[in-house]
Amino acid sequence: MPAFETFQLHRCFDGTVGFYAHQSEACSGTMRFAVFQPSQALTQRRPVLMYLAGLTCSEETFMIKGGAQRLAAELGIILVAPDTSPRNTDIAGEDDDWDFGTGAGFYVDATQSPWSRHYRMYSYVTNELPALIGAHFNGDLSRQGIFGHSMGGHGALICALKNPTQYRSVSAFAPVSAPMQCPWGRKAFANYLGDERRDWQAYDASELVRQTPLPYPILVDQGRADKFLDEQLKPQLFERACAAAGQELRLRLHDDYDHSYYFVSTFMADHLRHHAPCLGV
Repeated sequence: MPAFETFQLHRCFDGTVGFYAHQSEACSGTMRFAVFQPSQALTQRRPVLMYLAGLTCSEETFMIKGGAQRLAAELGIILVAPDTSPRNTDIAGEDDDWDFGTGAGFYVDATQSPWSRHYRMYSYVTNELPALIGAHFNGDLSRQGIFGHSMGGHGALICALKNPTQYRSVSAFAPVSAPMQCPWGRKAFANYLGDERRDWQAYDASELVRQTPLPYPILVDQGRADKFLDEQLKPQLFERACAAAGQELRLRLHDDYDHSYYFVSTFMADHLRHHAPCLGV
């Protein structure tokens, strides 16, 4: 049996955008992912930059809307975009809400039944998927970075903070910065992790950074016109936590920008250039 199934391949800036699926042990079912391989990856191992998308998105969102391939091709960086959750697991209620269940895995390892069998996105994106990229896409796993948007920005921050030696760089667009203190996060954590708030701290960037600040700077871009800014995202709480921990943070606030991929694509090149020197390119 092949390691993965290929659904689409597209030539892109002399590299290839591919869409794939495989049987995931972490998620106990089929998971989809996308990869941009620059031309350099045909002959040599290249650094890997993983992008985690937000609520309701899929593995296609970043590749179609992010606008990262041109610069990634120049830099020789492999881009990886997993889906945002398991799908079609037959769990009752998984498709009921846009902000929980399908398309809303929150990059945690669920501990509560029935979610704990399939919703183990943290293990998937930090262990299983990178191993596949290293084995089959010429990814250099000694040079990994991670970034994301919204729920995926939360995912990128916690993955880096929980694995300070695995990743060399991290950044985020409009991340859910303090999920324990916002409606999206409380809903997801209560259902995936249970009612014990101490268990939630392991997946909250504003809590984690106080324990394990990173040896490299964090870049966060946030639009001031983002309708989710005050209630859901709360970057000021992450900023305070970074200051208390001595974590270097570049928090950039942009007038008139919202939560959309128009915002994300505007600052995408800045994020790739933030990661590139950390990844040795």
